[in-house]
Amino acid sequence: MAAELRRLTRAVQDARPLVDVLRHPVRLAGPPGLASLLGRVTRRLGAPDFALDDRNSLDTFERLVSDHLALRDGMGEDLPPAVIDEVVDGAAQDGFEGLCVRDEVEPAGGGPPLPAYTAGDPASPAVVIVSACGMPARLCEQWIRFLSRTHHVITWETRDLFALETPRGPGTRADDPAPAPGARAGGLPDAAVMAQAGDLFAVMDHFGVRRAHLMGLCGGAVVGLAAAHLDPGRVDSLSLWHGDFAAMAGADRTHHQQNLAALMEMGATAPDRAAAVHPVLCQTMLSSVPPDLAHLVVYPYATPGLLHRYCRLNGEIMSTDVSPWLPGLDRPVLVVTSQDDETAHPAGSNAVAGALPDSILHVRAHGDHISLFKGDDPELMNMARDFIDSAVVR
Repeated sequence: MAAELRRLTRAVQDARPLVDVLRHPVRLAGPPGLASLLGRVTRRLGAPDFALDDRNSLDTFERLVSDHLALRDGMGEDLPPAVIDEVVDGAAQDGFEGLCVRDEVEPAGGGPPLPAYTAGDPASPAVVIVSACGMPARLCEQWIRFLSRTHHVITWETRDLFALETPRGPGTRADDPAPAPGARAGGLPDAAVMAQAGDLFAVMDHFGVRRAHLMGLCGGAVVGLAAAHLDPGRVDSLSLWHGDFAAMAGADRTHHQQNLAALMEMGATAPDRAAAVHPVLCQTMLSSVPPDLAHLVVYPYATPGLLHRYCRLNGEIMSTDVSPWLPGLDRPVLVVTSQDDETAHPAGSNAVAGALPDSILHVRAHGDHISLFKGDDPELMNMARDFIDSAVVR
């Protein structure tokens, strides 16, 4: 019973980014007899309350959260309240919250704060994980857990998509952040890729890190290259994992990239256009992501307001041609892709590696793009760590 309670605790924690921006209380399908236990767990974790309901009445995101929590009869059965609290506290400490120190960082140019996270010994060599745009930091938990054994690992969550006001009271949603000073038309601060690269340096500055290895995942590879172009003196080396380089001249695009770019363009136009494409994008994402990661990957699609901001931010990344930044980048770079990546076409990674003066290209025979975030391939993780350790600044 304690094992099930630990699993439930971690599941509640992992679902928090999504739960926090949904209408409260978030309804779940589960045995009515679990209401008391579930309430005790959420109160212990400081999480919003849930309400148990019939599965047929749940909306798309409530079903997703419900499936992730997987409430079952007998969970915590016969455990005294003090033991429940002890198990919940222990499981919480073993999770992402126990792994990372969270802080808030003022973004480049001002605006709502950036949630930033650090793990490992600050005296160790620094690694900045530049994750995919709009993804909760805990999506990289296994990479952080692995690399922080030997390195000081830092990451952050995308500007204007996180640190939202938590809903208070039934029937309300998290509001979009208020427009920051200097916001352009539509209330969104500068969404240029260079601004996101500026956020990377702001996070490094906040944690007192002068130089680091940049590990860019998916669209984060574009932001990492932008940062290296802006200030190469602060970059020891880079690794670019399944980068979204579809805007390069002549680079092939997967069907996913073609469709997503078109939908990003529509959703970025105006909030009402984002609301119109919201159901289509939700269905597209839910049909293409592994169930064990869906509660994290769909975060920027949770509300039309979030989606509009995400479309503008991620649309900038997808439409950025990194070619001009590559020839003069005299830093060691590891480029990783796979032959059958159906999300970000490997041709983009091949073109990037070919244009860099000091690169290693690693092409796996097989590799699911999204499951890269699982961090469950020891060979791949050891390769990442070994490259970081061996890269020497010229």
